[in-house]
Amino acid sequence: MPTYVQIEKGRPPDLPQPPPRPRASWHLRANAIVVGWLSLTSAVALTGDMLPAPRWLLIHVFLLGAVSTAILIWSEHFTVALMRVRTPSQRGSLTRLALLNAATTAVLAGVSVGPWQLAAAGAALVVGVVLWHGAVLVLLVRQALPGRFGHVIGWYVSAAGALAVGGTLGALLAAHVWHGAVHERLHAAHAEVNLFGWVGLTVLGTLFTLWPTVLRTRMSEATRKASRAGLWLAAPGLTVAVAGLLTGWRWVALAGLTAYAAGGLAVLAPLADALRRRRPHTGAAWMLGAAIIWFEVALAVDLVVVATRPAHEVAAALDPLQPLVLVGFVAQVLLGSLLHLLPAVLGGGPARFKQNAALLERGWAVRLVALNLGVPLLLLLPLPRPVTLLGWVLVLGSVLAFVALAVIALTRARLAGTQPAVAAEEATGASGLAKGGRTWRRSLPVIAGIVVGCLLTAAAIVVATTGGSGPATTVTATGSRTVEVTLSGMSIRPAVIEAPVGTVLTLRVTNADAQRHDLRLATGERTPMLAPGQSATLKPAPLGEPVDGWCTVAGHRAAGMTMRLVPTGTAAASRPQPSTGHNGHGPAADGLARLDLAAPMSPGWKPYDATLKPVSGGTEHHVEIRADDTLVQEVAPGVRQRVWTFNGTMPGPVLRGKVGDVFVVTFVNGATMGHGIDFHAGATAPDGPMRTIQPGERLTYRFRADFAGAWLYHCSTMPMTQHIANGMYGAVIIDPPDLPKVDREYLLVQGELYLGEPGSQAQVAKIRQGDPDGWMFNGTAAGYDHAPLRAEAGERVRLWAVAAGPSSGTALHVVGAPFDTVYQEGAYRLRAQDPGGAQVLDLAPAQGGFAELVFPERGTYPVVDHTMRQAEAGAHGLFKVTGQ
Repeated sequence: MPTYVQIEKGRPPDLPQPPPRPRASWHLRANAIVVGWLSLTSAVALTGDMLPAPRWLLIHVFLLGAVSTAILIWSEHFTVALMRVRTPSQRGSLTRLALLNAATTAVLAGVSVGPWQLAAAGAALVVGVVLWHGAVLVLLVRQALPGRFGHVIGWYVSAAGALAVGGTLGALLAAHVWHGAVHERLHAAHAEVNLFGWVGLTVLGTLFTLWPTVLRTRMSEATRKASRAGLWLAAPGLTVAVAGLLTGWRWVALAGLTAYAAGGLAVLAPLADALRRRRPHTGAAWMLGAAIIWFEVALAVDLVVVATRPAHEVAAALDPLQPLVLVGFVAQVLLGSLLHLLPAVLGGGPARFKQNAALLERGWAVRLVALNLGVPLLLLLPLPRPVTLLGWVLVLGSVLAFVALAVIALTRARLAGTQPAVAAEEATGASGLAKGGRTWRRSLPVIAGIVVGCLLTAAAIVVATTGGSGPATTVTATGSRTVEVTLSGMSIRPAVIEAPVGTVLTLRVTNADAQRHDLRLATGERTPMLAPGQSATLKPAPLGEPVDGWCTVAGHRAAGMTMRLVPTGTAAASRPQPSTGHNGHGPAADGLARLDLAAPMSPGWKPYDATLKPVSGGTEHHVEIRADDTLVQEVAPGVRQRVWTFNGTMPGPVLRGKVGDVFVVTFVNGATMGHGIDFHAGATAPDGPMRTIQPGERLTYRFRADFAGAWLYHCSTMPMTQHIANGMYGAVIIDPPDLPKVDREYLLVQGELYLGEPGSQAQVAKIRQGDPDGWMFNGTAAGYDHAPLRAEAGERVRLWAVAAGPSSGTALHVVGAPFDTVYQEGAYRLRAQDPGGAQVLDLAPAQGGFAELVFPERGTYPVVDHTMRQAEAGAHGLFKVTGQ
């Protein structure tokens, strides 16, 4: 925003004279982009929950779109004005603006509707643009002659660096690289660096000239020293704070925030000096003063939250600060600046300037009190709805009063035919530029657009916060029912609640997850954002039509956090639910069951024993394997379906031996259709032993294990994709020579999960497309989340793996415990005595191997397929490590 400095009579100006050929007009015109983002903010708010992630979208359209665009425009222009350098290439500036807006659009679209790669690419482009912007500012400073105002530019450059970090963290959040507590730490760091870095550092740097300008006094002689000290405290302090939040080191984060706060106090020193020489006597000065106070209050509360909460709870605890920062700080800085600048923009000479200033400040004391009384009412949530609405009435009443007065001033200026000053040049202290500025006709659309944008935004906020939904059909209450609703694991349980028409449902909603969630109903009722363990109650109107519900956190609805209230006994009850189209996390189009990986397993469920038994004695191993295609197995929490198996388990029995051992397999077809068997570990012509045999038949399959490795075996009957996909696979483990003993050995056979009746048209279509509903370790999606594998700290664990497919491999990874030994497809890739380590055991379909690790300490260690789509859809388990 432009700044002005009043030059006292008889004293030399504090600010430099303008450049020889000022070019600020394009900056004014570029604010039309900001107005566009304000209008889009209004549209998002008015649309409400018809859009994905409405709350996230509303905040980011405003902050990333409108605020970031404005900062990019004016921080460059202030640098030119303060450093007395020639304006950089307009083409480059406009290119940066265009790229920033394209990147912002990509981020908004990618997070809201996907794919996440689009959001990540947009965030990367944002980072690139702001780094380019920061480099331009540095170059301008180097081109300038030494002056009194170079210190201000350091704040702008640091702010650009903060947004680069914030954009990187935002890309990781959009990609859902981590989950649970790590995701929440990322969220907290992202919010801190963007609000206190990108916005906070920019505003703090601008206050050095804006504050004395509004007070109409000289800048303090200590300004340069205070600015440098403040920046040297604030920028590194914020860096340390963000690092502490990311790593979960609370006291490191607190130390960094303390340094940042000390930098903020250093900034206050010259501002207080200006205040001692000239007390606030205008509405603009008082509003800016109140904004500074709210900023310090927000910072103090932030310090308390970080000091008293674990890092993964900081983001949820800081949610109530949003009205304080956005309304108390940012909005009041904006209003105070416009209150001071608009009379100069309108122009018309000294008399008209005084007249417009008097008009705009009419009733400023009442407006100031109203806005600053409204902020606490918005903070103290949850409050009764009338109290919250009163807070919005006070805040918006103050904003709309200013807008109304601005419209009157604009109308007067237009009727008088005056010529406005060019605000940006006036910021340098020059007095003659009003006469040489752009014509009123060219400036009016920009100013009018800003006013219209403010009006639209104010109206949108009213609609968004009152939560008004369309008129609903009246349904007579016929009964009541209370339902416990749980939010966990990207799922809402129960996903469908059926009740007779007219039932008054009371939903007791509990967040049982490690990250924040809420529940919004399409009829308008919503819970507050719930931290882990928190609960809230919803009581919608009597049930008459199907009602959808979802979590409004960005990306969670698309990931499957949806539910539906269905009235029974009506035609509406039979209408199909919409599919989320997210790999089994939402209702499928053919009505198949939905995967809820956090739901409890059914009573009596037993996990597949992943413990790998040692090689039995002898060199010849006899085993009988029986095919069956009638068994029903629990393939995911609460999801049972018919599967095709060897010996009644998925995967089938494990065969283990040494190089040179002979295996004699009696294969019996006890199923209802033809099946065969193929052992990859054997070298034999497939015509005979791998042939398909009919129900009731048997054959003997004899092979010699000439090579070590982790081998797949599977049904050899066509179409093999269906037979493997429905469970007919297993593993043969042939130990490498001189395989060292370890404390524990486990085997994970990863397979794809296709819900539905085996061989049905819907299931076969998904198998052909390679689009599973989920992925499984040893026959159950997320089974080892519910029955964790065990180990002791300090023990050496060997983890064997086979990728059964039929179409996807695995990138096996244990979170928190690197591999020091990797054996893949018959050869060591890494040994314990080597200096390196490995992150994953990567296997293509049908490949196998093992990795070894030592758990460093007690705790819970996830084991996942680091192909994150597959991990989130079931290829996930836990190690529970006890001991030292």
